[in-house]
Amino acid sequence: MVKDTIAAISTGMTRSGIGKVRVSGSQAIEIVDRIYKSPGGKKHLRDAESHTIHYGYIYDGDVLIDEVLVLIMRAPKSYTTEDMVEIDCHGGVVVMKKILETVIKYGARPAQPGEFTKRAFLNGRIDLTQAEAVIDVINAKNDYALASSVKQLRGSVLEKIRHIRKNIIGSVAFIEAALDDPEHINADSFGEELKISVDENIRELQKLLDLADNGRMLKEGIKTVILGKPNAGKSSLLNALVGDERAIVTDIAGTTRDTLEESINVHGILLNVVDTAGIRHTQDVVEKIGVSKAKSSAKDADLIIYVVDGSTALDENDMEILEMIRDRKAIVLLNKIDLNLVTTKAILEEKTHHPIVEISAREEQGIDALEELLKNMFFDGNLSFNDQIYITNVRQKTAIADALESLKLVLQSIEDQMPEDFFSIDLMNAYETLGTMIGESAGEDLIDTIFSDFCMGK
Repeated sequence: MVKDTIAAISTGMTRSGIGKVRVSGSQAIEIVDRIYKSPGGKKHLRDAESHTIHYGYIYDGDVLIDEVLVLIMRAPKSYTTEDMVEIDCHGGVVVMKKILETVIKYGARPAQPGEFTKRAFLNGRIDLTQAEAVIDVINAKNDYALASSVKQLRGSVLEKIRHIRKNIIGSVAFIEAALDDPEHINADSFGEELKISVDENIRELQKLLDLADNGRMLKEGIKTVILGKPNAGKSSLLNALVGDERAIVTDIAGTTRDTLEESINVHGILLNVVDTAGIRHTQDVVEKIGVSKAKSSAKDADLIIYVVDGSTALDENDMEILEMIRDRKAIVLLNKIDLNLVTTKAILEEKTHHPIVEISAREEQGIDALEELLKNMFFDGNLSFNDQIYITNVRQKTAIADALESLKLVLQSIEDQMPEDFFSIDLMNAYETLGTMIGESAGEDLIDTIFSDFCMGK
């Protein structure tokens, strides 16, 4: 159990109405009591009940620093499960730093990044998935990411993983008991029973793994690449979505030579949009590089928006792009509907099964329809974020994948009619791997790495 007392500023270091200095540890209340004075000078924080707020002043000796509110939270009913004090002061950078320096002067030490949450984990209040959800809540870029992070913070992933681990360890316990006492416990037909249980665990883990990419998009945004021939209107589309002249637009084909990235929030959906060079066969060395980068970006995209120049006929460049998006999540935009159309929606419908939206990017016609389509794709399942449990980081995804492989080896051992002790080896590997995910089998290095990414004061 950690005994020393830590302190940090928990609000941003900017000019604001309120600032907060957080203190946690066995001496937290005593240390703050040394520098706190009530208006009448008679009340002491050491006598205060838990979860009470006290108005007064912070002093360094005889020097008044600020007028404050002090919140007392006694162990174990606090974020860290330790005694905690939060000093609400004015939000100036100088005053917050001065209060923190005074708290440290009277007995606390500066907290490391994420140390408050690390103590909450070490003291058993939260698991590692909940700890990671804390930083995800802070960094949430859209409503869906926030809702998912809050759900994980409340223990949705922990509950699921603990349920699976309980099933696994139950099977291991039966096998070990049967091996120790074969006269009274018969495991001859246990393989079939175990297969049913392992199949169910595999389905649950596979479901989490299948949703991991959606979780990544939810957390980081949907990587959206705009493709099309030169002068199709890709940059005009980006400007229309951003609502600003972000990209250079001219009537000269090939103006965009490199990728241009912008984050856009559409109905609460974060799109990380990449505008690319027009795709065409060219002898220009620089333009060739741009075309190559466009194709490379498309390979890694979660969603492709293909912009078609409706004022010209489809050509071999369009055919190449249509082939590129054949088996991808994509939207086709028939652009320049304000001009005389040579390529019509009916023509495109013969070439692709992807949804088609008619727009004029320059006149900003049809942009609402595009945004509505994105929203519908989101909710109808193609890019669905609903009440599912989402895995949002690589560490958790890797642990689930490794546990799945171990459980599949159990099924193979059952199929091969191997002895029961073979089952135990792979079952325990799966159990331990899932334990690292929630922190019940995690090493110190892993824990330090996770919390090093946190902000100070959290």
